[in-house]
Amino acid sequence: MPGAVLERLLACDALPGSGRWLAMRRLDAEATAIVVASPYVRHRLDVAENPTADPDVLMRLAYDAEPRVRLVYTVMVGEFKRRIPAKLLEMLARDPDPKVRRAVLWYQPLPPAVQDRLVEDEDPQVRAAALNRPLWERLAQPVRERLLDDPAEQVRAKLAELLRPREEPEVLAAELRVAHPEAHVRCEAAGDLDVPFTLALRLAHDPENAVRLALSMREDLTEEQRASIRYDVPDWFTWPAWMAQKAADPDTARRISVSAHAGLRRALARQPHLPDDVARRLAEDEDPLVRRHLCASQDAPHEVLLEAYVADERSTAFLLNHRNFAKPGLARFVDDPDPRLRMAALHDPEAGPELPLRLADDPEVGCWALRDPRFPAGELLRRLTRMDSAFGAAANPTLPHTVMHRLIDLSQGAAPAGKGA
Repeated sequence: MPGAVLERLLACDALPGSGRWLAMRRLDAEATAIVVASPYVRHRLDVAENPTADPDVLMRLAYDAEPRVRLVYTVMVGEFKRRIPAKLLEMLARDPDPKVRRAVLWYQPLPPAVQDRLVEDEDPQVRAAALNRPLWERLAQPVRERLLDDPAEQVRAKLAELLRPREEPEVLAAELRVAHPEAHVRCEAAGDLDVPFTLALRLAHDPENAVRLALSMREDLTEEQRASIRYDVPDWFTWPAWMAQKAADPDTARRISVSAHAGLRRALARQPHLPDDVARRLAEDEDPLVRRHLCASQDAPHEVLLEAYVADERSTAFLLNHRNFAKPGLARFVDDPDPRLRMAALHDPEAGPELPLRLADDPEVGCWALRDPRFPAGELLRRLTRMDSAFGAAANPTLPHTVMHRLIDLSQGAAPAGKGA
């Protein structure tokens, strides 16, 4: 979409059926810059949540006058693992809004200078959230002393938890958790690496499957020890906390990918990035849910995405927009009785204009075929004049710019741009 057209659209009082289209539409650097400069807070909030928006341009939102925009931007930096200079993180760690400063902690790994700033923040919630054992162990003694005498009870409570002696009192506390009558407490204890390994093994015969499952997924178990525990892996369960951090290591990922534990392989498959050989191995996994969860990874192969797309109609948009979904050969589905597969045919990058033209009158796919950039120009303009196809044709990015401006004029009840009212 031309920048001038996008600017006019953003200036419209209301866009029928627009919803949160700016959070979902693919945006290049020019479009991102236009939305970031919008005077409307709702536009800037939406672009901060757009996973395709240009990360370098989005950095301007760190300086936004609206605290909500800075907060959403900071959260999404951590969520999408966007690149951001250390100096900008340091600036956000000094933001006037404590919610923004706390959101900086979502970004990992944090530079030491940012950690040091946040652990001495004026807001006690930020200080408490920033505290962890590795940070404490490297803090200078004067900083430690200030934190030990912190006026905020929540900071002192967090420190008390971190610094609890790992001697007999801790073993006693762990024993109480392992023997607790509530299953959820035993479940947490089973997977907690601070609970001694030999103590946790008492739960190998727990009556609750969830407890035995949590135990079976401990990082410190061998494959033989996992196999000795009787457990069932449900379709959905809580992933082990250590997975996100440790699975980023290629050797660890390779070890988990050949584990006999289906739960560990499913959790691994959901990691955002995987070595190529690991992704290929998981794509051939005998467990269908491993292959299904692999779709959450940016490295999921096309064949796995297509398999999931065929099997689950709830994930249509997510799978179609995956970077590995479009592939030559999808045009073979153009006449398939399943409309979702006819939709997939439109994502064949080597198909010509005859493909969207063939689907233009399809009652279920036609609207999307009309939006295809390969749609013949002359036929597209003709379709724009028909009530049954105008909506789809108006969304085609190859429309002449003059036509786009004319459509905006008509939608606003105005004279064409450049002429008198």
